[in-house]
Amino acid sequence: MTEEFQIHIPPSFMALYVPPGKIKPTLGQRDMAERYELCEDLANLLTEKAANMQFTLGITEDLVLQQCEAGLLAEPSVVIPAEARWVVCRLAELLNWPMDQLLQTPAPNSPVA
Repeated sequence: MTEEFQIHIPPSFMALYVPPGKIKPTLGQRDMAERYELCEDLANLLTEKAANMQFTLGITEDLVLQQCEAGLLAEPSVVIPAEARWVVCRLAELLNWPMDQLLQTPAPNSPVA
């Protein structure tokens, strides 16, 4: 088995690349693994920054997550809007922060095909 196929890609990430009404992702396994690793790395790298923002600025966790998402979408962006939303949801998960408010706001639109 090759190394790239040993990566477990969570269904929540795979769903970003499955068009409505379809079951097959628009990306191949290798490309999907590369995008997933990038997004997972971003979420992990942002944990310390987000925690520091919340502490030093005295703002809510929801506001920190919104600002992180806006930063991920700033040009030049390395992620598409759907990936940015996934990254901040994963960031909230890593920090054990609630993401109810984040999930209630509409996700940024982005073509995945």
